[in-house]
Amino acid sequence: MAGGKKAVDSGHALKKEVLVLVRSLGLKADDEFKLGRRIWGSGRHIDVIAVQEGTRKMLGIECKYQGVAGTAQEKIVATIKDIDTWPIRGVVVFAGEGFTNDFKTYLLSTGKAIEIEDLEPWLRLYFGLDLDEE
Repeated sequence: MAGGKKAVDSGHALKKEVLVLVRSLGLKADDEFKLGRRIWGSGRHIDVIAVQEGTRKMLGIECKYQGVAGTAQEKIVATIKDIDTWPIRGVVVFAGEGFTNDFKTYLLSTGKAIEIEDLEPWLRLYFGLDLDEE
């Protein structure tokens, strides 16, 4: 992220960083928003809901961190499919050294995933905020 911040090192830290960023842009941010059930039946909680209060424009953000190589990255495919069932637009924000380059390329190609480093300009465009970063 801009400003040379320390890289996140856990899923909890990633969600916290997303919440801080969303709020720093003047947006309302709620976390762990309960929203029915996932496609396989378990309860669904959206990690972060960003809301532009004047327009009521909303965005759901799922935060996914993978620190080491493994199969956890494959679960994100189901998350991307699950986003299609939400009543609002949603994206996956991801971070961590454990994602393979091929998988990062796949995620970015879906149009529903953003690396944490690219989230601030993406949010600025999505919500129509000032494009000049501070």
